[in-house]
Amino acid sequence: MKRKQYIVFFLIVAVLAALDQLIKYLIVQNFALSEEKRVFGNFLVLTYIRNEGTAWGIFAGKLVFLLILTAVITTLILYVFHNIAGYEKKYRIIRILLACLMGGALGNLIDRIRLHYVVDYIYVKIIHFPVFNFADIFVTCSVILLVTLIIFYYKAEDFDVLIGEKVYKEDGTYEEKRSDGNK
Repeated sequence: MKRKQYIVFFLIVAVLAALDQLIKYLIVQNFALSEEKRVFGNFLVLTYIRNEGTAWGIFAGKLVFLLILTAVITTLILYVFHNIAGYEKKYRIIRILLACLMGGALGNLIDRIRLHYVVDYIYVKIIHFPVFNFADIFVTCSVILLVTLIIFYYKAEDFDVLIGEKVYKEDGTYEEKRSDGNK
C-alpha cells in the first residue's frame, strides 16, 4: 500500500514538472522576450517574461535564498507525505495536493537551477494580474486547498498525524506515535 502511494506521488510530481518544462520550452522557442499573443482578447494573453523572484517578483535576485526555501518546503512536503502514507482514504486528497504542490515547486526549481530565473507566460491583462506559469497554478491552488481542508475538514488530531505526533487508526481513532517511530 505505502509503496503504491509513493509511486503515484512521484509519478504525479514528475508528470507535472515535465509538463511545466515542456510548456516553458514551447514558450521560449515561440516567443520573443515580452512578446504578447492574445488568447482571449484583452482578458488572457500569453507573454514570455523572466521572473528572478517568486510571485509578484518578490525576492528578485535572491537565487540562493529561493533554492534553500524550495529545499526546505520540499523536505516538509516529503515529511508530511511520509506521515500519511499508508492510509488508504483518510488522507488521499492531501497526498494528491502535496504531489501537485511539489510538482509545481519542482518545475520552477528546474528553471531556477538551469536558467537562474523562472519562465512566466500567462497574463490576465484585463486586471493587470502579474504574469505566472503552469507550475504557479499548481502551487497556489494546492496551498489554498490544503489550508481550506485543514481549517474546515480535518480535526486537530489529523493535524497531529500530518506532523507525525499521532497515528490514525483505520477504526477512526487516533493514538500517540510509539517512541520507536513505528505506526
